[in-house]
Amino acid sequence: MNNSGPALAFEKPIFDLEQELAALNNDGETSKESSKVRKLQNQIAEVTRDLYSDLSPWETVQVARHQNRPYTRDYLSLVFDEFVELHGDRKFGDDRAMIAGFAKLDDQKVMVIGHQKGRTVKERTACSFGCAHPEGYRKAMQKMNLAAKHNLPVICFIDTPGAYPGIGAEERGQAWVIAENMYEMSRLETPIICVVIGEGGSGGALGIGVGDKVAMLQHSYYSVISPEGCAGILWKSHEFAPAAADALRFTSKHLPGLDVVDDVIPEPLGGAHRDHQQMAIQIKQYLVNSLRELQEKSLEDLLADRYQKFRKIGRYLEA
Repeated sequence: MNNSGPALAFEKPIFDLEQELAALNNDGETSKESSKVRKLQNQIAEVTRDLYSDLSPWETVQVARHQNRPYTRDYLSLVFDEFVELHGDRKFGDDRAMIAGFAKLDDQKVMVIGHQKGRTVKERTACSFGCAHPEGYRKAMQKMNLAAKHNLPVICFIDTPGAYPGIGAEERGQAWVIAENMYEMSRLETPIICVVIGEGGSGGALGIGVGDKVAMLQHSYYSVISPEGCAGILWKSHEFAPAAADALRFTSKHLPGLDVVDDVIPEPLGGAHRDHQQMAIQIKQYLVNSLRELQEKSLEDLLADRYQKFRKIGRYLEA
């Protein structure tokens, strides 16, 4: 299954070779052309491997935002069975940027929480481009408490540039509800696994990001601020976003060494947007193995380890 879609700027060498391959396939196959096809396919794989093995931080951001990258709803159908969505926060409304519901991971019942960006313009507008409002985070926390009540593990998929920054969201307690979620998740009496599947931006990510295991996909990013936001503050211009991305050290090459994430889940050759099915297999394998490991711990050890994990997060030097 190839969902690559439009080529990113740095992917031009791959795109050119794919165009050449498409032209050969359209011409029909002779034995000579067949050997050319195999040679081109090998060349495409080699070039893709070379490009994706050494992405810059800004190129990683572009991949994490790719319009054909799989979102939470894609993984709900590819990784889980019998998903039953739950709506509303019982106070204000239902935020479509945050999905929550019961699902089955093989034979294990779980609660799945995740950001959703939407594919079409209409869906993206309805989902606020993955930027959740306070009611989204309240919904998420209510469903997590429901999961803990029924001894169900919680799985969170993080994919947001940040929490919604509008006046209405601030009036309804955006900062407070994110802080409250972080506190409540730190002591939730059930295993929690968090996976950054695309963008992991600011408090919007942290609002569902406190877990016993925190992982990220190979070409995702997890940061205190988006590159554009950082560039706007430091250089007063979004034009410096690539420089900000270099300085933030927020890719899978940096964060495990800084003790910010526990694991990096490899992506298919050329990124998750090129093969949704293979990416889903990788994520499912990680979730199954991690749940098995966490469920072997006593509840007391689980909570103690979670607390210590976030007390010690990050590495730094003091002059």
